[in-house]
Amino acid sequence: MRWQGRRGSKNIEDRRRSSRGAVVGGGGIGVVVIALLVWALGGDPVAVLQSSEGVQPSDGQITPADEQSAEFVSVVLADTEEIWADIFREQLGQEYIPATLVLFKVATMSGCGGANAATGPFYCPTDKKIYLDTDFFVTLSRQLGANGDFAAAYVVAHEVGHHVQDLIGILGTTTNIRQQVGEAEANAISVLVELQADCFAGLWANKAEEKFGSLERGDIAEAINAAEKIGDDTLQRNAGRRPMPDSFTHGTSEQRQHWFAQGYLNARIDSCDTFQSAFSE
Repeated sequence: MRWQGRRGSKNIEDRRRSSRGAVVGGGGIGVVVIALLVWALGGDPVAVLQSSEGVQPSDGQITPADEQSAEFVSVVLADTEEIWADIFREQLGQEYIPATLVLFKVATMSGCGGANAATGPFYCPTDKKIYLDTDFFVTLSRQLGANGDFAAAYVVAHEVGHHVQDLIGILGTTTNIRQQVGEAEANAISVLVELQADCFAGLWANKAEEKFGSLERGDIAEAINAAEKIGDDTLQRNAGRRPMPDSFTHGTSEQRQHWFAQGYLNARIDSCDTFQSAFSE
């Protein structure tokens, strides 16, 4: 992805030098790995963090890699802002209101509760902010096998996709429904929400390629590979578990790849209606 030297977003809230490190369940790398798996399998990151027993100050060290990741995220976010402003105007006749992206190191607080390195990136509809510890990109590449800068861009675009859902009312509606049904039904709705965010990420990729010429050969393959690596069935299998469809909250690898491609190939919001697609089957 061609991103160096390009405009960054002004909607970045950098808390990396004021973040505080969380000691989850007494600390230890084993707990962190378990918490990461809970996030990756669709668990509630807030619930994990609420088990914290205390906090310790972060060492506050910002490495050159941290700075490069922050610059990268800022450029990707700026791209999403321009693209979604165009899409909202042209396809919805509405004004797009950008999200704020919070960069933190080790741990911070969000409008949805605590956040730390184990939770992975997430969108909080309460404060309209995306939370990201850029160390997650290392996890994405080294532990999950999703390599490349466009794999990381896909992650950011997916979270922005949740903000889009929030703006057009889908997130609030589905959250209310999920609170009124059983666990299996709630998980099934969660899958449709996540797959739509994947589709929105694909839509963004199409428009970014068209508007900025920022995509390079192999970038879409990196995103498709990332979608495979973070599918519920693949994550459960890699964790030594038999895939349990009723517990899926983000979709299978095949589904996530399909819906990213759907957004990329069609480049329209109405082509990302995962709900209609599911109910018509």
